[in-house]
Amino acid sequence: MIFNAAIDPVAISLGPLSIHWYGIIILVGMLIGYYLANKETIKRGLPDDLFMDLMMYIIIFSLIGARLYYVLFNLDYYLANPIDIFKVYEGGMAIHGGLIGGFLTGIIYTKKKNYSFFQIADIAAPSILLGQAIGRWGNFINQEAHGGEVSRTFLENLMIPEFIINHMNIDGVYYHPTFLYESVWSIIGVIILFIIRPKLKLGNTILVYLIYYSIGRFVIEGMRTDSLMIGDYIRTAQLISITIIILALAIMIYRNYKYDLPRYGQVYGNFKEKSQGIKNIHKSTVVNKKKKRKK
Repeated sequence: MIFNAAIDPVAISLGPLSIHWYGIIILVGMLIGYYLANKETIKRGLPDDLFMDLMMYIIIFSLIGARLYYVLFNLDYYLANPIDIFKVYEGGMAIHGGLIGGFLTGIIYTKKKNYSFFQIADIAAPSILLGQAIGRWGNFINQEAHGGEVSRTFLENLMIPEFIINHMNIDGVYYHPTFLYESVWSIIGVIILFIIRPKLKLGNTILVYLIYYSIGRFVIEGMRTDSLMIGDYIRTAQLISITIIILALAIMIYRNYKYDLPRYGQVYGNFKEKSQGIKNIHKSTVVNKKKKRKK
């Protein structure tokens, strides 16, 4: 039977240099996400090098954010073992930290380049979720981010491939493949986002993504045995997920009430430049009317 043995986390060994599946899988997720976002960028009439430029920064700072987040919540261990901070190939990349790093980078970049953050974020939303779905398979290879103990019969009843069942056997014990649950949840979310995005108001796609992912993460996190904790009872990812859901809903309600937003599918070109042009026309019209009244 193919894949009966445990999967070696090292994909390629070149003397002292080892290339791990974990890094390869994360890179593949980012590249596929970039391809989809770049294709949509061109379709929406934006510069075709926009995401090439942006992705260089996002990859760097999202990876830094993902690792820093994980290290901060395991600070005692890493203070005692500082060299291990750089052993990212062993795992320990928190998605929420990556999102924080990526979002902050996106906000700064779009402000500097005079783009609408929400327009760019809407374009990127399905790509982000797909990247997360692919990236979870890196956790699978490393046999991490799994749930509690289950029987082999339970896993067989899930109708999942044999190689997943075998790799969920860690030191003679089978575990919940929570990485798989989250990956499937994310892939379903990608399909949903592609379907509903053209009909949503500008900026709502990224907010729907945050709400959707956070709901799934909250539920799945409750099954995991390796959660980052605040105290003895609060799972960090669940607390962050609830916070994100509340904030995303509040922002969505506020923006939809405050602004007359077009639908995503109606926007072509740089929305910020167009909206600024409309404001300038409105201001000049008001000034001209005042001048006429004075005359």
